[in-house]
Amino acid sequence: MSKNSATPIEAYTLKNGEKRYRFQIYIGTDPLTGKEKRTTRSNFKTQKEAKVALSQIKYEIDKGTFQKKSYDTYGELYQVWIDNYKNSVEASTYRKTLGIFKNHILPAMKGYRIEKITIDVCQKHVNEWAHKLKNFRATKSYASLVLDFAIKRGIIQTNPFNLVETPTAISKKKAMQQEEREENFYTKDELNHFLACLKSENDFKKYTLFHVLAYTGMRKGELLALKWTDIDFDNHEITVSKAISLDDTNKIYLKSTKTGKTRIISIDPATENILMQWKKKQMKDCIMLGYNAKSKTQLVFNNKYNSYMQPSLTQKWLKKITDTYELKTITTNGFRHTHCSLLFEAGVTIKEVQDRLGHTDVQTTMNIYAHVSKERKTSAIDKFAHYLAN
Repeated sequence: MSKNSATPIEAYTLKNGEKRYRFQIYIGTDPLTGKEKRTTRSNFKTQKEAKVALSQIKYEIDKGTFQKKSYDTYGELYQVWIDNYKNSVEASTYRKTLGIFKNHILPAMKGYRIEKITIDVCQKHVNEWAHKLKNFRATKSYASLVLDFAIKRGIIQTNPFNLVETPTAISKKKAMQQEEREENFYTKDELNHFLACLKSENDFKKYTLFHVLAYTGMRKGELLALKWTDIDFDNHEITVSKAISLDDTNKIYLKSTKTGKTRIISIDPATENILMQWKKKQMKDCIMLGYNAKSKTQLVFNNKYNSYMQPSLTQKWLKKITDTYELKTITTNGFRHTHCSLLFEAGVTIKEVQDRLGHTDVQTTMNIYAHVSKERKTSAIDKFAHYLAN
């Protein structure tokens, strides 16, 4: 469109079948590049509304008071913000963030004009997220980041999300409901029964993997990144320095641990013996497939191409075994919670548990153990009663 041609208002149709109007107008020359500048306005419900907006812009251009608004809607600004955000976080964090926006924030807010988003609008969606999401506060925080970005770009002056009331009554209700559900860990007896059932399947790789998870408390990503050179059988230790994760394209990549620190985990003789048996079996399997299992880069848990296993595979294995033997359902991460809980029941100190699990602070350790097993609760009251009786 040349700067001298008329500015057409054109109609277009949304995915839901609703009709909208838009226009593009020449607003001058960019002094930095010498190129023509244009601005686009869209999402007008009527042609008359679009004409009024067009007339206003022409008036501001003539008066020299027009300032180009680069981003009309929340969704448009989000696209710019997410490109910047991608360069500031781990690929796995970026992937998680994409999911939160795709599933919860954008469906609610992407069509809103940024300058029209009010406290009431934000409060409405925070209330909706609180009703359906366990961690709705994180969703609110992510949604707020885009409006913080708008402030930095001079589009708005304040962030309405900062004035939203947190629906605490809903939070308490959801917390109570969560407590009533089955916990995401096994008791000692449940763990032993699970491992016995898994062992009867005669799949030593799966048995070894879940045994090591339960007996070390490693994160799944750390375990799947483990190489045989990370295991010191002489000193009975495992060095945890790396983890695998998925980027936004679902491609596996190697990264540092969650805390960015290396830690050393002691292993018991039984776990060590199971790992040695698995190493021998894996070596035979690799030789048959033409792989060099003696390589320094050999993974402890490999796929059929002798590369990283898909992280989602462990959950599929877990579901199959719990369904087959009608066991309590937990997630793969539940074995880390199990390890934490059983360490406490064995009398290990908070500091020792914190160091073993690689938590940056004690509060994280205590949060995992907030819901102790029935045996632990019973033990506590038994000790209390015994103390009073003597």
